Amino acid sequence: MSLPTYSNLAQIFEYWAPKLPEQAALLAPNRLSLTHAELLKQLLVLRERFQHLGLGQSARIAVLAPNGPELALAFLSCATYATCAPLNPGYQKNELEFYLDDLDASALLIASTLQSPAREVAHARGIPVLELCPQTEQAAGCFSIEGKTKRSPVPVHTVASDDVALILHTSGTTARPKQVPLTQGNLCASIRHLQLSLALTSNDCCLNLMPLFHIHGLVGALLASLGSGGSLVCSPGFSPAEVFSWLRTFQPTWYTAVPTIHQAVLAQAKASAETVPPDSLRFIRSSSASLAPTVMAELEQRFNVPVIEAYGMTEAAHQMASNPLPPGVRKPGSVGLPAGPEIRILSETGDALSIGQTGEVGIRGPNVMTGYSHNPTANEQAFTEGWFRTGDQGFLDAEGYLFLTGRIKEQINRGGEKIAPLEIDQVLLQHSSIQQAVTFAMPHPTLGEEVAAAVVLGKEARLTEKELRHWLQERLAHYKIPKKVFFLEDIPKGPTGKIQRRVVAEQLSGSLAPSSKGPSEKLEDFILSLYQSHLAIDQIEKDDNFFVLGGDSIRAMQLANRLQNLTPSLSIDAVTIFEHPTVAELHQFFIKNLDRATLTECCQSL
Repeated sequence: MSLPTYSNLAQIFEYWAPKLPEQAALLAPNRLSLTHAELLKQLLVLRERFQHLGLGQSARIAVLAPNGPELALAFLSCATYATCAPLNPGYQKNELEFYLDDLDASALLIASTLQSPAREVAHARGIPVLELCPQTEQAAGCFSIEGKTKRSPVPVHTVASDDVALILHTSGTTARPKQVPLTQGNLCASIRHLQLSLALTSNDCCLNLMPLFHIHGLVGALLASLGSGGSLVCSPGFSPAEVFSWLRTFQPTWYTAVPTIHQAVLAQAKASAETVPPDSLRFIRSSSASLAPTVMAELEQRFNVPVIEAYGMTEAAHQMASNPLPPGVRKPGSVGLPAGPEIRILSETGDALSIGQTGEVGIRGPNVMTGYSHNPTANEQAFTEGWFRTGDQGFLDAEGYLFLTGRIKEQINRGGEKIAPLEIDQVLLQHSSIQQAVTFAMPHPTLGEEVAAAVVLGKEARLTEKELRHWLQERLAHYKIPKKVFFLEDIPKGPTGKIQRRVVAEQLSGSLAPSSKGPSEKLEDFILSLYQSHLAIDQIEKDDNFFVLGGDSIRAMQLANRLQNLTPSLSIDAVTIFEHPTVAELHQFFIKNLDRATLTECCQSL
């Protein structure tokens, strides 16, 4: 059966209900399935309820509910007939105040079973509160709405392709989160792209392990499945202990998740003898963060199906690139070929770069938003001649596969050397003892920033920092090897299971912050950093001899030239290094030959 092209979400349900009336659309543990015919019927009932409440297409309905079939149906109804703004049910009061104000919400639709300060926040702002009351005795997802608004009833509105269907916020890593408005057309284009790249049909069933307030779960799982006439298993949230039970019960043909969830699934598989994968799976999909090649290989070996790594983001209604299904080539470490929008690698000035050159990933296409809401400054920075600048850095190889090297704003600037944390993450994850890893910048008194990393070891694994650094010496340039490694029980993650690099750096920064040092101490640290750089050795003690460590006359001359630039008033040459071969001795040479004022002056540039 060929798949249709949609211009709005309503057409999806109107198309499949008469064609596959008895086939399951939504499933959930311990619930009756909701068929495609029943899904359309429920949506029409909810449309009439929204009309009566005065909530038409332009009404912004904030939705707050636990993961599960009711949240799926709430999203489908609000996005189809109004404008849906799903929120994380774990938000605290101050977060809810921000999001409800920023959305200028017309109503709050909240699960009656959910304890949340959202009701209090909404009442204080005069926002009508509508209770979503699950009807658990009925098919999966069914609910009624209790509550009222002061709005007058509205007539049925013919939804256009450019009407906004979904509003999500960026994560706001460095500033105020931005509103991303996605139209009916954006979502339908993304559905089409997912159908084509994954060869989805009405015979497919997806096990969703992602939260349904996130673009990955909403589009990458829910809409992609229903748009193909297939089925979606609405889990109550990711649970490693339950995954294999759900796989056996529902026999899905695929599941999609972020890398940390895949790692947890693998860990569960290793820990239990009852985790035999079902024969029903035909592929596993990974998106929203980089998947370590070792994890991909383990997944494929464990499940005996291909792992399809993809690349997506909210501003593109999820998918932008994807590795192809067999017999197409899947490249570990790559997020695949363009799978929807056009992809171009851009220079800082917006020019297109050549194959193999690294720059900012730019996209354009029907799934890409036209701009952030009420934020002309952000839009001016984000768009260059119609290309949306993703903030991700990467390159295209000769065959058109996209490789990501990290977020531009997350780059570590180590004394002018630009280091991509993602590259180091991927190397760390190749170590057999490491399950999770995140690299970040720590402050350094002379280099500005230094490389640090946090790792989580496997259950029975044993690994010291010295052993890890020795292992990395054969795999990374010396300046990329983390100066400090933290061994943690767990790494902070966002609500979608994605590792939060910025949060890790902030939480560990207290132990990394440089102490207040005088000119003499700063100078000694600077000399030590020069030894490390010129000798390509990170672990150097202040009494280690430059020449014993491998220094020669050429390196001594280079080191002397660098120090001469620091102190023009003091004559320094290779002989100086021969006579003062250790950091401590060279430091004392400066102390003896410079008065405090001169020493302070030359250290101001460090």
